[in-house]
Amino acid sequence: MFLHKAYCRFSLLYPTLCPAPPPPLRSLPHGGGLFCSPPLRVPNSLRFRRTRHMRSHAASSAPSRLARLVPFASAAESGAADPNGSPAPTSLPLEDEESLSLGGYRLPPKEIRDIVDAPPLPVLSFSPQRDKILFLKRRSLPPLSELARPEEKLAGIRIDGNYNARSRMSFYTGIGIHSLTDDGKLGPEQEVHGFPDGAKINFVSWSRDGRHLSFSIRVDEEDNNSSKLRVWVADVESGKARPLFQSPDIFLNAVFDNFVWVNDSMLLVCTIPISRGAPPKKPLVPSGPKVQSNEQKNVVQVRTFQDLLKDEYDEDLFDYYSKSQLVLVSLDGTMKPVGPPAVYTSIDPSPDDKYILVTSIHRPYSYIVPCGRFPKKVELWTTTGKFVREICDLPLAEDIPIAFNSVRRGKRSINWRPDTPSTLYWVETQDGGDAKIEVSPRDIVYMESAEPINGEQPQVLHKLDLRYGDVGAMMVVGGSGSDDIVDVSDVVLVFMRGISWCDDTFALVYESWYKTRRTRTWVIAPDSKNVNPRILFDRSSEDAYSDPGSPMMRRTQAGTYVIAKIKKQDEGTYILLNGRGATPEGNIPFLDLFDVNTGVKERIWESDREKYYETVVALMSDYTDGELPIDQLRILTSKESKTENTQYFLQAWPDKKLFQITNFPHPYPQLASLQKEMIRYQRKDGVQLTATLYLPPGYSPTKDGPLPCLVWSYPGEFKSKDAAGQVRGSPNEFAGIGPTSPLLWLATGFAILSGPTIPIIGEGDEEANDRYVEQLVASAEAAVEEVIRRGVAHPNKIAVGGHSYGAFMTANLLAHAPHLFCCGISRSGAYNRTLTPFGFQGHGALCRLVILPFESHGYSARESIMHVLWETDMWLQKYCVENSDQSTDLHSSSGESQNSSENKAVSATGSVPDHESTQEDGFYSTTSCCIPHLPSIKCYTQQQICYKKVVATLNEFEILSKAAAVAVPTTFVIYPISAECILW
Repeated sequence: MFLHKAYCRFSLLYPTLCPAPPPPLRSLPHGGGLFCSPPLRVPNSLRFRRTRHMRSHAASSAPSRLARLVPFASAAESGAADPNGSPAPTSLPLEDEESLSLGGYRLPPKEIRDIVDAPPLPVLSFSPQRDKILFLKRRSLPPLSELARPEEKLAGIRIDGNYNARSRMSFYTGIGIHSLTDDGKLGPEQEVHGFPDGAKINFVSWSRDGRHLSFSIRVDEEDNNSSKLRVWVADVESGKARPLFQSPDIFLNAVFDNFVWVNDSMLLVCTIPISRGAPPKKPLVPSGPKVQSNEQKNVVQVRTFQDLLKDEYDEDLFDYYSKSQLVLVSLDGTMKPVGPPAVYTSIDPSPDDKYILVTSIHRPYSYIVPCGRFPKKVELWTTTGKFVREICDLPLAEDIPIAFNSVRRGKRSINWRPDTPSTLYWVETQDGGDAKIEVSPRDIVYMESAEPINGEQPQVLHKLDLRYGDVGAMMVVGGSGSDDIVDVSDVVLVFMRGISWCDDTFALVYESWYKTRRTRTWVIAPDSKNVNPRILFDRSSEDAYSDPGSPMMRRTQAGTYVIAKIKKQDEGTYILLNGRGATPEGNIPFLDLFDVNTGVKERIWESDREKYYETVVALMSDYTDGELPIDQLRILTSKESKTENTQYFLQAWPDKKLFQITNFPHPYPQLASLQKEMIRYQRKDGVQLTATLYLPPGYSPTKDGPLPCLVWSYPGEFKSKDAAGQVRGSPNEFAGIGPTSPLLWLATGFAILSGPTIPIIGEGDEEANDRYVEQLVASAEAAVEEVIRRGVAHPNKIAVGGHSYGAFMTANLLAHAPHLFCCGISRSGAYNRTLTPFGFQGHGALCRLVILPFESHGYSARESIMHVLWETDMWLQKYCVENSDQSTDLHSSSGESQNSSENKAVSATGSVPDHESTQEDGFYSTTSCCIPHLPSIKCYTQQQICYKKVVATLNEFEILSKAAAVAVPTTFVIYPISAECILW
């Protein structure tokens, strides 16, 4: 969760964090760091990933704590169509049993609906000079009609052919500009104007001098289609906007990269080739059979990807939509085509504006991996379009090993060094990309001038025995378990930083190894061969308490970002380390003045510990080159509490005076006085656990008695018990409520146990999943016992739920510990790795299957989200709130609670009642857990949402229904994209 929040905070500063679709899948180590620059000078791979993965997340996530402002629309009322054009769903009484079998989209109770329909608040973006702020205005949830638009599924990505960009792009509806004074006061809003009414705005970015904005515009047309994207520019002082190109026939191609400022008055734009004709037509008769062979007997193991190319027609269609013509265009409309049309995936100008690093993919394509692994060519051009040289041409990468930390062979993470005019750096693996091969060094980082002189060879910058990139800043895309999931085709590792540059005497290099969770930070002198590298930090990425923080970055006049050096009276080399400050009492963020040479730290700022949670968002005095005097330091901070929304402040040294910038209203005042507490308890094996307990406003355990409770979680894997037991998060953070958040049920009188830690620990050579069920059940038992002990939860009215891996958790808890929970809710889970035919089998248990058309791993449309909430509320009311008040012994096994031979269950310890029943029901025991196993049955792993006692994929009902046929009914609700979709 920290990475998501960190990302949102940086969206305040970096205007490229605007609505956009997800990228092709790939593993992308790079050297930009979390504090990388806006689109002017972001390293190649980082800019591309950020504009793809993260923009849609930030722009579509209404509850973002960092993007709040005064609401600008009213919530839709019950029974009426919402402002975005969604049809009005019906809302039937829960007691109407016949309504459960009727079709149509439904609405949850008004208490929940009012929170979800609350208008979103604008996203903020600061100018490069930090003297202006953009208010990027947004709409509410999109209608289902937008998701229903035709899309082409090609090479792991989805393209809307009407506007020639990724499908389902969210967007902004308007741009407001405010001046920002040194004392934090905002000037009156200057509305950007001149574009058509109802325009959909994407890819907003500042020019380097802060005088202009660039963005794309599209408008709705007839037949629910959208026009192609055009590039517009706006004058910041006047707010007047106009098309960048004088010709109305030039459109943006935003399938991969889109456009970038080359200098203050010129942009490089990916355009649809003017000579492009109509899309290729699918032949009625194929040209021949589909053939895949392995005559070389290579070992090729790849993950299961979705939306891959299937035939030659798909290849042609992929080329048709993804090929771009690069065009260099000035603000006065003068334009020049640059290079031939090709599938350009990234364009990255050098800091001195003399060169462009151009990345493209080309044939031969693949039918088993997505486009991120297609042959890739990286070339160096001048900004006038003259070819300089080829950096590399990597072959098709179908054989990247599936082991963690395995990478592509050849040059990777090719980027501009941000502290020099035009120096390239990259990394090359020495183990053939295979993490299972032991070799030293494992990676070598190289550096080279854009145009080497007299045959100059690349310089070895540093040798690494672990994998280049910081595992401490790593995240898994597509499996975070939160309600706002980026829709991707695979679970991939994204390394957030490889090198943090400062100057010719100082840089930080990061390396890590996932299996051991080890991460190391090196200090190097890039241009001093006589200075040996040395280790600055060597620690476990799981050890939150030892995290020293990340270096604060400053913006250079070239538009790049480098580590900020701080000047004191002595001659030391000082930097600022911005940390989360994990402690046994919760996170207490800090800012340390750190002497790189001696390791001595001085804490110059720290969050309030008692009532508020504060963080350092960014450095605001960062535009001056050279060392920054400590008494001229200015930072942007955020401040929030359990009940007070996040606000932003300027803080200036030396007196550290605070100037409040924002005054956001509470987004859901009806829950303004909710009760929140970070609780601690212990698992039976001694592991310390934590959770956040939310209670409805005004609730008193002694006065009101125990409540129905919803436990919502997501397991985590660890290599040590000590790390697993560390406290993460803060008791003082504001309670953000998303459109599918379990906290919505606070409004209906539930207690919510949010994020109880469920560590799955594999110490030493043991893998975490070796004792998955045992540790899962033990963690759940500890959580349930704690909320019952506190008197806030009724023992027979506790439900469990989760998303993605949390759905897998829910299925296993209901199968292996049915004595703990009265019902369950699983969203978008996958429950084993075998394949079964599509189908719905109840096997005598009460089951419910609901399929949401057009949705993906996370849910987007208002109709879909409202119906998910209706289904959830209906099931919680019927099988949790109205469940029997008869007391239950939590420690009785599921086997002991059943007398019927037809209702066999797996006990909480993972054992089965007897060997005979194991064989009969198709189970077998391995180590300490019992795993469903039917060798002859295959199971598609689909996107879904599941309910009640046993939760499974579309095709796993048969297996898990038998596994947990208990006294209470068994019900499933599953939401796949389509019958043929395979997520993992």
